[in-house]
Amino acid sequence: MEKFSGSKLKLDSFKNKTLLIVDDDDPFRIRLSKAMENKGFLVVSASGVEDAKSKAKSNPPGFAVVDLRLNDGNGLDVVKEVHNLLPDSRVVVLTGYGNIPTAVAAIKAGAIDYIPKPADAEAIEAALLADKNKKAVPPENPMSADRVKWEHIQRVYELCDRNVSETARRLNMHRRTLQRILSKRSPK
Repeated sequence: MEKFSGSKLKLDSFKNKTLLIVDDDDPFRIRLSKAMENKGFLVVSASGVEDAKSKAKSNPPGFAVVDLRLNDGNGLDVVKEVHNLLPDSRVVVLTGYGNIPTAVAAIKAGAIDYIPKPADAEAIEAALLADKNKKAVPPENPMSADRVKWEHIQRVYELCDRNVSETARRLNMHRRTLQRILSKRSPK
C-alpha cells in the first residue's frame, strides 16, 4: 500500500479512533468490522439509521462508514447526525447505487468521500485517513465506459421501481433495446 503513504495519515495521529460502521448487509458489516479492528480502529456497528444515531449520540465517533441505502431509511441522515455531533469526524459513504447527485448530497451532509460498492477495507481505510491537503490517487482499475453506461442504466431502472417502460422513456431508448441490455450480465 505504498501508493497511499504520501496521501494517507496515520491512525495514531487521531485522538478519537472510534469507527461507526453502518450497513444493513450483515456479512459485509461483520467482515468490515473485523478488518477495521485489525487496522487499529475501535469499531461500533449498526444495521440501521435509528440504531446508528443512538450509538453516535452515546459515543460520537471520530470516523464513520455509512451505507447510503439502509432498510429503515437513508444513510445521509446518519452522516448529518455524526457531523452535527462531531464536526471534524471523517465520514465515508458507501453505496451500490452511485451517482453524482447523491455524491454531492453526501459531501454537503459532511462526508469526506463517497465510495462505490464493492469496496475493500484497504480502500475504506485510505479514504478515512486521506490527507485533505493532498490529491487523491487515481484508481488502478477504473470502470470501463461500457460498465459506466450499464451502471447508469441500472440506477435509472432502480429509480423507476424496475419499470422497463418508464426507464426506457427516461433514457430515450427503445423498450426492447433496454430489455436486451437488462437481460445481459454487467460488463467488466
